[in-house]
Amino acid sequence: MGQFDELQTIGVVGAGQMGVGIAQVCAAAGLAVTLSDVSREQARAGLDRMKARLDGQVERGKVAAADRDALLERIQVVDLAGHGAAQLVIEAATEREELKLELFRQLDASTPPETLLASNTSSISITRIAAATRRADRVGGLHFMNPVPVMQLVEVVRGLQTSSETLAQLTALAHRVGKQTVASEDRPGFIINRVLIPFLNEACLALSEGVASVADIDAGIRLGLNHPLGPLALADLIGLDTVLAIGEVLHRDFGDSKYRPAPLLRNLVAAGWLGRKTGKGFYVYGPKGELGEPNPLLRGDPSLGAAAGEGRERS
Repeated sequence: MGQFDELQTIGVVGAGQMGVGIAQVCAAAGLAVTLSDVSREQARAGLDRMKARLDGQVERGKVAAADRDALLERIQVVDLAGHGAAQLVIEAATEREELKLELFRQLDASTPPETLLASNTSSISITRIAAATRRADRVGGLHFMNPVPVMQLVEVVRGLQTSSETLAQLTALAHRVGKQTVASEDRPGFIINRVLIPFLNEACLALSEGVASVADIDAGIRLGLNHPLGPLALADLIGLDTVLAIGEVLHRDFGDSKYRPAPLLRNLVAAGWLGRKTGKGFYVYGPKGELGEPNPLLRGDPSLGAAAGEGRERS
């Protein structure tokens, strides 16, 4: 497969929910992993959260203690400049374009020129990210789904400059860690979020317009469409700041008002109510993140319907 017959060492940048999940599935597949964040302390904190989840699985008999220990031993916490031995580095930082571009510039400077670079971005152009490096042909997208250890899909995204060899190696890596893949060209939102984010945004607009309550919107979709989660609970799980960021990318890059984020979604993010990770969003969550009752402050207001309707027509 060209430069690397088979990838054996993986770097992960970002020790949040997505990055730690990617590190976990790579280590579980027998790969050596380096993990970094803005500081070693934050990377270790992410690793500690992973260990706590694995400890719980050991207690429930789902994972053998020896397998947990072997997995954790394969993960090494490093600084951003410490991924030099990795054959592939996967960036899983916050969904902000300027941050990702800067990280790729730094990775381009600190890793050997043959190292492959991939972004876990869920919406930002791989072509633009690749252009920030001097190895654009060795840059591609690996969009894992959340939560990474559970969800089976990875979107493999080809930027304009991504070589066929790079695409093949990224696809092979996803298969090696037990995932199924779909291939997407570099378009805003790729496949999944181009369809998903307008769906979640429409549920938010329906709530704003007083069409139905949080509970009834989610129950209607769960029971009527056989979805495991309603759209508002799913938005909370993803993180409302992430949903908004992707919506803004779709709106900006397509230039179409149908992608305009709902005002209520913007207000929730402005309030710091980002969903499950902050304990409050469309729902209120327990201390361990367990789903609680709908947020009592979000009952829906029919008087907002005219304003929301106008928002659909303005770009």
